[in-house]
Amino acid sequence: MNIPRIICSAILFLVISKNSIAQRVVEQGFLPASENFNRGRFNFVVISEAGIGTLATIGLEYLWYKKFPRSRFHFFNDNDEWLNMDKVGHATTAYNISAFQYNLMRWSGVKKSSSIWIGGATGLAYMSMIEILDGFSSQWGFSKGDMLANIAGTAIFVAQQSAWQQQRIQMQFSYHNSIYAQYNPGELGENLPQRMIKDYNGQSYWLAFNISSFLGKTNFPKWINADIGYGAEGMTGAVINPSLLDGKTIPAFTRQRKLFFSATGAFTTKNNISYPSWLNIFKVPAPVMEWNLTKNTIKFNPFYF
Repeated sequence: MNIPRIICSAILFLVISKNSIAQRVVEQGFLPASENFNRGRFNFVVISEAGIGTLATIGLEYLWYKKFPRSRFHFFNDNDEWLNMDKVGHATTAYNISAFQYNLMRWSGVKKSSSIWIGGATGLAYMSMIEILDGFSSQWGFSKGDMLANIAGTAIFVAQQSAWQQQRIQMQFSYHNSIYAQYNPGELGENLPQRMIKDYNGQSYWLAFNISSFLGKTNFPKWINADIGYGAEGMTGAVINPSLLDGKTIPAFTRQRKLFFSATGAFTTKNNISYPSWLNIFKVPAPVMEWNLTKNTIKFNPFYF
């Protein structure tokens, strides 16, 4: 639940860290791993993240949670909301925070095995902080479904990095403007930036499989991914679509689940996709085959994002 705040705060966490470190690191836009422990880099990362985490927590408290009534810690079941798009969003966010933290640890010269677990622990801890804050808000609550999604996202990163020493399957995000936000802008966003993080109708989440990494020694291009995506549309409310809002009639829409199949380019590293690049967080626009699970129809989109 509350994935808009999670994405916003996660982006703040990632962007501030990246921009600070990018001033000190230049190698094709990536963080080069150090084979020797670099205490200066490590201290810089720890101090920076401690400050960012503190600011993010204070910011969420005063800019968001303070607006709503508080309560005793409680649980809330939101597993039937938004056709589970929020759950996939949780997993994707946790995955990418874990991957980024791993990169920072390797840049600092921390051993691979330790970096993997530090990365996973950071992703899970950051997402857990959001859930705990939700647990003390009367408007929401600690969601077990969200927590399972957080664990799944970090597990996908940890398992791959442990088994393969690289991310052969990356979790990605894409967005296109939808027609539904205009009918409930309070829930789905009033402008483009808000809709990108609140309108689940326009969001898609992807598993990008790097084909070459599964083939071993091969001449197959390393930059080609096979993608499977999940999306949904027709949602103007969390569980059901309201027929009337603020005195205005809302058209009746069918809530639909969709699967997507595509092939896109991947931004590779010299280590063959050893970790996600910043651009790989977002899916590249491409032709997509769309399978509407609700209507059981197939549609080809020549350009989809």
